[in-house]
Amino acid sequence: MRPLALTAALPLVLALAACNAEGGSGGAAAGGNATAATAPSTDGKPFTVTPVAQFAEPWAMTFLPDGRMLVTEKAGKLKLVSADGKAAIDVSGVPAVAYAGQGGLGDVVIHPDFAGTGYVYLSYAEKGEGGQGAAVARAKLVEADGGARLDGLQVIWRQEPKVDGDGHYGHRLAFSPDGFLFISSGERQKFTPAQDMDQNLGKIIRLTDTGGIPSENPFYDQGRIKAQIWSYGHRNPLGLAFAADGTLWEHEMGPEGGDEFNRIEKGSNYGYPLVSNGDHYDGKPIPDHDTRPELNAPEVSWTPVISPAGLVIYSGDSFPAWKGSALIGGLSSKALVRVAIDGTTAREAERFDMGERIREVEQGPDGAVWLIEDQDGAGKSGGRLLKLTPAG
Repeated sequence: MRPLALTAALPLVLALAACNAEGGSGGAAAGGNATAATAPSTDGKPFTVTPVAQFAEPWAMTFLPDGRMLVTEKAGKLKLVSADGKAAIDVSGVPAVAYAGQGGLGDVVIHPDFAGTGYVYLSYAEKGEGGQGAAVARAKLVEADGGARLDGLQVIWRQEPKVDGDGHYGHRLAFSPDGFLFISSGERQKFTPAQDMDQNLGKIIRLTDTGGIPSENPFYDQGRIKAQIWSYGHRNPLGLAFAADGTLWEHEMGPEGGDEFNRIEKGSNYGYPLVSNGDHYDGKPIPDHDTRPELNAPEVSWTPVISPAGLVIYSGDSFPAWKGSALIGGLSSKALVRVAIDGTTAREAERFDMGERIREVEQGPDGAVWLIEDQDGAGKSGGRLLKLTPAG
C-alpha cells in the first residue's frame, strides 16, 4: 500500500460540510443557454476567464471531435452546444430522471470511436423498486433537419439495490485508453454498502463499451455484482480521469473532513466507512487511514474540505506548467484546485478562487480549460460555462 500524503487546505475559505456542499435544492431551474455578458478577467491569475454561456443547473460536459460540446442539465436536459458556446439546441430522447436532491441527469461522455459509432453515454438517477439509483445508458447521437436526438437508448448498468434518499450517486464516467468504461458509484449515504461486495454501491465499476463484464476484472468469477467491481470502499466519488500513462485517478467527498484524491488500483479496498480522515456528522469519530495500513490511503486528503467535483488530468500545451497535473473543481471551496502528480504520489500545488462553486472541469481541443459553475434549483448565481486561456 502507498503512503498517505496529507495536504492541509489553503485558507481561502472555511469549507462547508462535503455532503451538504454536493447537494442542491429541488424545484424548477431558471434560465437557459445564453451568452454571458461579463467581460474576460484575470484577477491576477495565470489565466483569463471568459464567460461563454449560461445554463440551468449544469452538471457535466464533454467535447465532440468537431469542437462542439454536449452539456447536461440536472433537471433532465442534454444540450448540443456550438464550439463557440453561443448557440445550443436540446437533444431529444433523453431518459426520464429522478430529479431531487443530488439526483438528476449526470455525466456525459462519448465513445472512444465516436466518429465511427456515434455513441454517447449518459449517467442519471432513476426511480425504481425500493427507491432511486444511478443508471448508465448509451445511445447514438443523430442530427437531422436542424435538430438532434438520441436513438436506440439502452441502459447498460444500474446501481443495485435501489435505496431511499437522494444523495451520493457518484455516477462519473471515464473511458480507459484501452477502451473500457469506468463508472464511479457512490454509497448513497448508506455507509456499509461500500464494503459489501454483493452490492455495487460505493465502488468503481469496469465494463466493456456495451456494458459487458471483462474477464480480467479482479472478482470476475465471484458472481454478477462482484464481477463488475474494480475497487471498493468509496464514499461519494465525483471525479474520475485517466492520466496519459493509463493511471486512473479519482476524488471523492469525505464526511466531515477528509476529502480524498486517490490512485485507483485493481481490486483494492479504499476503506470507507472503516477508515477516513474525517468523522461522521454526528461527531462520532472514524479511525484514520493510518490505523489500517492494509487499506488503500489517499494520495491527498483535505481538512477543511474542498468538496471536489469534476476532474481532468491536463495534457494540453496552453498551460505547460500544468501538464500532467490534476485539475479539480471545488464546490464549497469555490475554487479550481491543481494537484501535481509525480508518479504514484501527489500534492496540492495551487488553488485559484473562482468566486462560485465549480461543478465540472474539462480540457478543450485547443488546450484551453473549461469550467462549469454549479447552480441550485432556484436559479441563483452560477451556471456559467467559463473558458480559461493563458493570461497575456
